[in-house]
Amino acid sequence: MGSCSKDGGCPSDYIAVAISLLCFVLLLIRATLPFLVHKVPCPKGSSFWIPVIQVFASLNLLLSIVMSINFLKFKKKHWWQSCYLWAVWVEGPFGFGLLLSCRIVQAFRLYYIFVKRRMPPIRSYVFLPSILLPWIAGAALLHKKKSLNERCHFGTRWVIPVVCLHTIYVAALVGFTGAIRHIEFRFHELKDLWHGILVSTSAVVLWVTAYILNEIHDDITWLQATSRCLLLIMASILVLAFFSMSSSQPLLSKMSLRKRDAAEFETMGHALGIPDSGLLLLQRGPAADIDPNEPLDKLLLNKRFRQSFMAFADSCLAGESVHFYDEVHELAKIPINDPVRRIYMARHIIEKYVMSGALMEVNISYRNREEILTTPDLAHPDLFNNALNELLHLMKMVGSSALHHTKRFLAALKSLAKDYWSSMFFKKLREENIDGSNEQELEMVTGWNYSPRLSCVHGEDDPFHEEQHPSKGSSTPQDVEQQQQQQQ
Repeated sequence: MGSCSKDGGCPSDYIAVAISLLCFVLLLIRATLPFLVHKVPCPKGSSFWIPVIQVFASLNLLLSIVMSINFLKFKKKHWWQSCYLWAVWVEGPFGFGLLLSCRIVQAFRLYYIFVKRRMPPIRSYVFLPSILLPWIAGAALLHKKKSLNERCHFGTRWVIPVVCLHTIYVAALVGFTGAIRHIEFRFHELKDLWHGILVSTSAVVLWVTAYILNEIHDDITWLQATSRCLLLIMASILVLAFFSMSSSQPLLSKMSLRKRDAAEFETMGHALGIPDSGLLLLQRGPAADIDPNEPLDKLLLNKRFRQSFMAFADSCLAGESVHFYDEVHELAKIPINDPVRRIYMARHIIEKYVMSGALMEVNISYRNREEILTTPDLAHPDLFNNALNELLHLMKMVGSSALHHTKRFLAALKSLAKDYWSSMFFKKLREENIDGSNEQELEMVTGWNYSPRLSCVHGEDDPFHEEQHPSKGSSTPQDVEQQQQQQQ
């Protein structure tokens, strides 16, 4: 025990290393298994890279403790085994400091989105490096002043500044978490933040206690071996408690890891408890036939038609606009006096459809995109109205280049609509409507109503008026052409 307490390789050291390895494997499973089970596409932006950075920082923290406190018995002959590399740089700015900074970024975003009701003024990829700068400056100073002794421990005069730096960041995390404590979160974001604060505070206290005991009683061999073992185990618990997907990917964090429950929270609307069918007017008997001559926005109020057209658009890899309409339609079902759920849904729509480079980015003008991203109220009932009208009518674009882009998109939508009327999706929908046992589903949405003003696209600008599939009680393509010639 006497030699291994200084040189490493005690039985307790190998036990602690095994525990840390197990905890990191569990962390990887938590981070990747939901994607593997549900086949969810990887999100873009901070929703993806902040959890990835957390995993990276967790690996650095555990590896730096193992390498700097002599857990494994080996001689330090190479530069990459240097105490300053592991104990100062990897453990500080790229380990514990990076973990705390990621959580502060997540708490900062939650504060602005749910308390201020607007998107954060600073992007995460700018804010994170900014708050990490004090850690980098501190590591550079410690390296320059040669603050470590032969046992890779900080000198006495450096302990207080290092502890103060850790305490300041924990206090900042406590401040942001306290500012959002009154919000009724639905995905355990607040609970996860408090867990991280509790475990990080315990880790700092344990580190200070272990340092003091080792400096005062450096002749007690079992104390040194036990304290470093507990320190690594505590760090292993820290990385598991700190990792959370509720702030960055709330919908994924709510999904069950069992495949048979994969559809339990298939959409954000389901997870927020929005009724799948909304307020329905159910009519027994044969459902009304779908008239291709009806305006697009009126046809989309029919849930069966919307789902059929969405499935067809997805099969053509062109379903972003229809999905956007459907999500906004779901948002309109949430009462105005329930701002938390409205903000959840609005943030989901923004991150999935509106942000540049989003997973299903829709084709809207820069003006409407910025209007949404800079809104002072994410719970506003008319937040997406302009973007929705633009996608429905394709008539309100600014600038020559934008107009050219609109014409291309309009032609694509016309082609998509023309193909839909002759597709198996529409034929299947008509067969279901003819069946007398089916029920008609017309959704009456509170907060977003159909009006004639929203159906002002006619003639050649309406994709549902060109070469349409003939339907019962509707005009044939020849009749439509004659009407268009008469109008011209």
